[in-house]
Amino acid sequence: MGRPPGWTTAVTGRPAMRSPGRPTVNDREVQRRFWREVRKGLSSEDASVACGVSVPVGSRWFREGGGMPAISLAEPSGRYLSFAEREEIALLRVEGLGVRQIASRLGRSPSTISRELRRNAATRCGRVDYRASVAQWHAERRGKRPKVAKLAANDRLRRYVEQRLAGAVRDAKGRPIPGPNVPWKGRRHGRRADRRWGVAWSPEQISKRLQVDFPDDESMRISHETIYQALYIQGRGALKRELTACLRTGRALRVPRARTRGRGKKFVTPQVLIANRPAEVEDRAVPGHWEGDLIIGLNRSAIGTLVERTTRFTVLLHLPRMDGYGLTLPTKNGPPLAGHGALAVRDAIAAQIGDLPEQLRRSLTWDQGAEMAQHLQLKLQTGLDIYFCDPHSPWQRGTNENTNGLLRQYFPKGTDLSRHSITDLNAIATTLNTRPRKTLGWRTPAEAFKDHLSLVS
Repeated sequence: MGRPPGWTTAVTGRPAMRSPGRPTVNDREVQRRFWREVRKGLSSEDASVACGVSVPVGSRWFREGGGMPAISLAEPSGRYLSFAEREEIALLRVEGLGVRQIASRLGRSPSTISRELRRNAATRCGRVDYRASVAQWHAERRGKRPKVAKLAANDRLRRYVEQRLAGAVRDAKGRPIPGPNVPWKGRRHGRRADRRWGVAWSPEQISKRLQVDFPDDESMRISHETIYQALYIQGRGALKRELTACLRTGRALRVPRARTRGRGKKFVTPQVLIANRPAEVEDRAVPGHWEGDLIIGLNRSAIGTLVERTTRFTVLLHLPRMDGYGLTLPTKNGPPLAGHGALAVRDAIAAQIGDLPEQLRRSLTWDQGAEMAQHLQLKLQTGLDIYFCDPHSPWQRGTNENTNGLLRQYFPKGTDLSRHSITDLNAIATTLNTRPRKTLGWRTPAEAFKDHLSLVS
């Protein structure tokens, strides 16, 4: 019993193949939907649910792609049969319609339908049957055109890129310095942890430098995006994923831009961004505009800082630990026991400058830290107009950043700031406020602030 050798090849026109397991159902189109959802900013778990696949499958797609789609997300041109058309062919075939009738229904050429029924048929049962899922799987398998990556085909270029990414750090005499031994764990390096040492050129630096080192050799050219894809997308046969540890960010997975845009604080609306701050704040001619921030110490201890832009007058906020810190676990959505949560910062600011005359509490500029989530309530309590800097833009609070640098002489990084009492903070603030400043004509901030206070009182 059974079919003679070569029967499948003779009937279907394709060589015999080893079955890789259960065929996927329209895998390429599902992956397109998955990556489109990821591009919108959804996590791999949410994107999996949105496109109808299991969470482990979506997570595997994201991990194997390094956070980047390995397929084109453009819609098919319509030149080839879609999965929906193959489903229609299977249904019409069961109804007993002929090739020309099916072609007429679908608006396709009869030869296209005939070839589809022959080449993409299911033959595992010893007979030629047409199933849409198997046909789609055969079409996608046959349509793959794996292109050899440029770095995989050019050994000289690959060695150049690898040496600039992960080459050894050397001293002035050319001796290699190994640095810390940091095994690669397939994920981004942790906070305040050793990182692998390497030459660590960026892909853009490598791409541009090739034009300088090899001006007449066109084979030694590669774009920085190609280097990123070789690092993040597995299966290219070019660069090992471990080399991502040598990138400045150290990311093992690439992060979609929409996902980073979604990381902003929800309480920061366009109306309170620094771009809408009054122009009078910039020239420092009008007093009453403040800048604020937190300086962080050991074990999440913190001190709040407020600086008046015109006079450089400094106020320090005492943010003590809350009861139970270090003894009980924090409750979900409860107050931060470290002492610098939104409620604590709001109350500390209101207590320090809430009693000043209205002319000396016009606005407050802060970064987009979660400690200012209660900014609307603070505005109601004190009348301060609150504005937030753009992300990663500390220069927009230049006065405050400069003051924080001065305060680090008294509150160094890596020390426990919770040990300082409110008396200590007031003493340090007085020290800074009674120190003459060049920008004030060698007057002190306390003298300049007192003059403005006398004018409005």
